[in-house]
Amino acid sequence: MFASLPDAGFDRVAAFYDPLSRLVYGPALLRAQQHALATGLPPGAPHLLVIGGGTGAVLLEILRLRPQATIVYLEASPQMLAKAQALLHRQYPTATQQVVFQLGTEKVLTEPEVFDGIITFFFLDLFDPQRLRQVVTQLNATRRPMAPWLLADFAPPQRWWQRALLMAMYHFFRFTTGISGRDMPPIQAELARLGLQVTNQQSFFRGMVQASVWVP
Repeated sequence: MFASLPDAGFDRVAAFYDPLSRLVYGPALLRAQQHALATGLPPGAPHLLVIGGGTGAVLLEILRLRPQATIVYLEASPQMLAKAQALLHRQYPTATQQVVFQLGTEKVLTEPEVFDGIITFFFLDLFDPQRLRQVVTQLNATRRPMAPWLLADFAPPQRWWQRALLMAMYHFFRFTTGISGRDMPPIQAELARLGLQVTNQQSFFRGMVQASVWVP
């Protein structure tokens, strides 16, 4: 049985998720996240939402680039959330008051809190198309009118080895975590449906990974 909290299945892989991603993709996933942050973070002291951020490396990069930022870190996996909290306390203790760690899914975002930027890194690919539409619609409701949406994720596969690797990835994570996705959902189409346009797009890992910033 998977954890009772929806989308909490990543507890099962929290202990080895980062080493596994580096083994398969090298630094490509981190470089994609760094590109999206470097080109898309709003200036000054933005109030940001990070959802599905995993073990927390994204927090350190955000705070390096925007030391005055305030962040809501929303994560459905209790173990991933605990790892992110521990990493921040260990690596950036002076910023602990700037980050609110919240356990749950997008469904907990019911209060009228709005953000200067939405950050989804290797998160939206987890869902089937119907759930993806629900997720992006609810997240978009928390975005200020001109706020950017920072995206780093896998691109639709164009070559046989990309299709094979993605298929293996989906099989593995469906078995270990219970994700609803079976293959790459139409992430870019859903963001475009919200009236957003892609900017600052860059590819990594021979085109299999993309980073981009989506703006009105």
